[in-house]
Amino acid sequence: MCGIAGAIDLAGNRLVPTDVLHGMADAIVHRGPDEDGYFQADGVSLANRRLSIVGLFDGKQPISNEDGSISVVFNGELFDYPEKRQKLEAKGHRFRTHCDTELFPHLWEEYGEEMFDHLHGQYAVALWDRRQRRLILARDRFGICPLYWSRQGDWLLFGSEIKAILASGIITARPDLRGINHVFTFFAMPGPVTCFQGISLLLPGHFLDIRTSRKGLRTVDDRIHWQIDFPDAGEEDRNDPTVFVDEFERLMLASIERRLRADVPVVSYLSGGVDSSLIVALASKIRGNPIPTFTIRIDDPHLDETDQAGIVSRHLGCEPTIVNFGADEVLKTYPRLIHAAESPVIDTSCAALLLLAQEVHRQGYKVALSGDGADEWLAGYPWYKVHKLLGWLDFIPGLPLSDRVRRLFLKWGGSPVFPPEVVQRARAAIGGPNPWLDIYGLVSLSKLRFFGPELRQVMAEHIPYSDIGFNLDRARKWHPLNRALYVGARIHLPGLQMHAKGDRIGMHNSVETRYPFLDEEIFAFLARIDPAMKMKGFGDKRILRLLAERYLPKEISWRRKAMFRAPFDRFHSERPPAFVEQLLSVESLRKTGYFDVEAVLHWRKAFKLMRARSTQRTSVEMGLAGVLSTQLWHHLFIDSSLAEMPSQQKPMLVNAG
Repeated sequence: MCGIAGAIDLAGNRLVPTDVLHGMADAIVHRGPDEDGYFQADGVSLANRRLSIVGLFDGKQPISNEDGSISVVFNGELFDYPEKRQKLEAKGHRFRTHCDTELFPHLWEEYGEEMFDHLHGQYAVALWDRRQRRLILARDRFGICPLYWSRQGDWLLFGSEIKAILASGIITARPDLRGINHVFTFFAMPGPVTCFQGISLLLPGHFLDIRTSRKGLRTVDDRIHWQIDFPDAGEEDRNDPTVFVDEFERLMLASIERRLRADVPVVSYLSGGVDSSLIVALASKIRGNPIPTFTIRIDDPHLDETDQAGIVSRHLGCEPTIVNFGADEVLKTYPRLIHAAESPVIDTSCAALLLLAQEVHRQGYKVALSGDGADEWLAGYPWYKVHKLLGWLDFIPGLPLSDRVRRLFLKWGGSPVFPPEVVQRARAAIGGPNPWLDIYGLVSLSKLRFFGPELRQVMAEHIPYSDIGFNLDRARKWHPLNRALYVGARIHLPGLQMHAKGDRIGMHNSVETRYPFLDEEIFAFLARIDPAMKMKGFGDKRILRLLAERYLPKEISWRRKAMFRAPFDRFHSERPPAFVEQLLSVESLRKTGYFDVEAVLHWRKAFKLMRARSTQRTSVEMGLAGVLSTQLWHHLFIDSSLAEMPSQQKPMLVNAG
């Protein structure tokens, strides 16, 4: 993986100054510490920071086609590079490197916009076609690799991270309250909205088509090259389970074999759950020897999974590396996490994963496999079961007993509740009842507890679900389970798993994460099969567990889903670090204006008196984590006067012209 950045003058042939372009690249040097590369011509400036994984000695970017008319900078991996190169060479294309980046200019020459149908992997790419005066900015199907952009007058800026765009000096960092509302709705940043005014996240499966002419004509179109789809309800494939499992096994082995391709060693994360354990087992089978593994140990007996990871390690003969994560690590790591994520982060386990990636880097590795994606495709989260159980209460048409139970549960726990019409608006925006509304509803209670007047106004006027861009015409035709999977794959997967738990914490440590479950062929297969092979009764991930039985002990293959998380209350211990007290002081809270000062002060004291591990206490703890991380984000990127700690380095300034 790498980092890319750049700019295009939409009105002419101006180039950003060389030192500005270099500054944009330097702002994301952690994504590519091995080398840098630049291209400037015809009003287009491209920059790359490279993490060398494939084609170590001749993969310097930008890379062009034979006559130099197409130039590319690229972040990611195209896993079927050898096969694609062979096919293109048979069509007469000549390659000069051993790097997968070189596929892009030749695929563009051969297929144009249909190039995206031939891309197999994870990527964010900027491609300049000099002859057509056309810049293409594109992102992979599932949102593994990030790509941000901003239009400022006649400048269009882009980068793998917001830091690169801010480093241009053409745009000033200002908060977008809609982004903060997203964080407190989804505990994720799925895009296109960010927490920065004027900066958007390109959606998964989208590309920006930017065209200019010497006569001053210009267009910027956000277009779709791929979107998630499922068969209409009742048209899914039905077959003997053994047949499905055999095909799934073949596809998983092929997916992992492709993701083991690298000119550097590959390791794997291991939590002890069935997803990562199966990845380790299949990777070890392909390699012919155990793959090195890395596991986090949470300093809480209710959250620690190292015993299960140990069972897998002993079964497969792995020698695991264990990284400890306790109260001190939460506190010390959070500023780095927020700096890496460029947004508030409520899920404290992201800090644990940042330390895990740090250890991978410390031991000299650059690539790690992950089991993320299985829960999204196979209904692995516990709220699917809760939603199904509550759904049984709605046996009388027109009498939504499940909604009444939800509201009574919240009121009994002392939680505020949203008016029924707000719930109905959210349901309408995603095509009907959905398990994700249950978990997002719990997270959103923090808005009622903590939001100040400005954020409450945004909350009243703005429905975050309406920003997501759901394809409701298709979704209404799917089986309800597939419709639920769609919401998780559009919000939770790119917004949290691939963001604060994936790309950001990995690339902050110069570590590329690869996801076998996010293979295009894996998704296509799982999308078309009988929903009962995904979730039957209250049993999740059925097809995955049947496959895991062939490689893992039964206590792992049929182990109940355990959410990987870290404690939320570490910021409010008896002696929190000075920066916590400063960020949550009356002065700092009033300075940002995001939150109700009295409410923050009240709940910081009150939650400690609540019953441990109760739903209400967990809800309040998550809300306070959101408040603190928002204040911390504001200090790092907007106003460095909130606490006595370093902030994001101020960018150089350049005349936007």
